Amino acid sequence: MSEPEAAPGTPPVSDIGRMTGFSDGVFAIVITLLVIELQVPEHRPGELLHALLEQVSVYVAFLLSFGYVGVLWLNHHTLLRLIRGTTVGLNWINLWLLLGVVIILFPTAVLADAFAHAGTDRDRQVAVVLYALAAAAMSAPWLAFFAYLRRHPRLLGEGLDRAFVSAQRVRPVVGMALYLTTAALGWFVNPILGLAGIGVMILFHALTSEGLRRWRTRRRMPA
Repeated sequence: MSEPEAAPGTPPVSDIGRMTGFSDGVFAIVITLLVIELQVPEHRPGELLHALLEQVSVYVAFLLSFGYVGVLWLNHHTLLRLIRGTTVGLNWINLWLLLGVVIILFPTAVLADAFAHAGTDRDRQVAVVLYALAAAAMSAPWLAFFAYLRRHPRLLGEGLDRAFVSAQRVRPVVGMALYLTTAALGWFVNPILGLAGIGVMILFHALTSEGLRRWRTRRRMPA
């Protein structure tokens, strides 16, 4: 099937191979850097178990962020399956999205330190709010991505339309709202409750990684 001719003044479309490869590389590096944070704690002879238990907060922060980055990768993988090509504008939005993925390393380290045995309740409040705000900010480029696709439907894959893209814009809006709610819970109620809210939001994005409703592709089998 021949590609529809672009209207005069529309941005040129290129293959998504480079976008996919670069994005997967960024996700892989972030996952690797998360693992590097796991180190053998300093301890006296015979006190290894005690030292490991004191780092439980580090392990929890690692698992939380590993799950978060993993879910982001699943969502990003699904996102790229929606399109048949990319433009300079879409590449910039994708870079914005990847910026949020890279930034998550910092609130992860803050969260682990705050929930360590030396942390105070105020430290934990600040850490949970920082993590939730970072996660909320990461929802913004997803909204921009769907808005861009709605304005440029010729980038959509076969069998997809503006109605499906419009439906997906609800997800990042809900994500931003609920992460802000989680930040409020962590600050005004209890940081542990805020931490649990972050876990629930990661689960929400995992369960909806294929979109709010499954779309039907109309790919024809080769003869």
